[in-house]
Amino acid sequence: MARTASVKRRTKETNIDAEITLEGSGKGDISTGIPFFDHMLTLFTVHGFFDLRLKAVGDLDVDFHHTVEDIGLVLGQVISTALGDRKGICRYGEGAVPMDEAFSRVNVDMSNRPFLIYNLPQTIRSSGAFDAYLAKEFFRALSVQSGMNLHINALYGENEHHILESIFKALGRALKVACSIDSQIKGILSSKGIL
Repeated sequence: MARTASVKRRTKETNIDAEITLEGSGKGDISTGIPFFDHMLTLFTVHGFFDLRLKAVGDLDVDFHHTVEDIGLVLGQVISTALGDRKGICRYGEGAVPMDEAFSRVNVDMSNRPFLIYNLPQTIRSSGAFDAYLAKEFFRALSVQSGMNLHINALYGENEHHILESIFKALGRALKVACSIDSQIKGILSSKGIL
């Protein structure tokens, strides 16, 4: 049985609709008004084998911050809703992805105790409108709203596009594993009996 959910967010800054199917085939219908971000979210979707429909309209005339952060909030909410009571999920997941000269490792724990670790190579010098530091706002919001302990370690790389691409792909792979159902797990995978 496919786990699906949808979430809407309406503020004076953004208007966002999202729908996800965790047991998907990697189909994305994504429009954020930020082409590079669309590309990154598509990579996340394809490599996580999620089906994601996400439409966002934001105050891009101000800057990208509100839109990027609010998409993180909505994506986190829709993932958490689709997970339901989290019974039977693997909970932990890891993704490690090379992208040309860049290499990133992402580890997640769907523990309902959000935390973000975000380590980037010191060589990054951002100059674009969407950069690795704006991406951090997305990952923080995603972590908080999904209840995800999220560790992102971009171990090396020179090209910022390649570094971000390796991170988003690795996140998709890690989340696919963490959200998957394991028939060996009875109830919640926690010695406390609750996440």
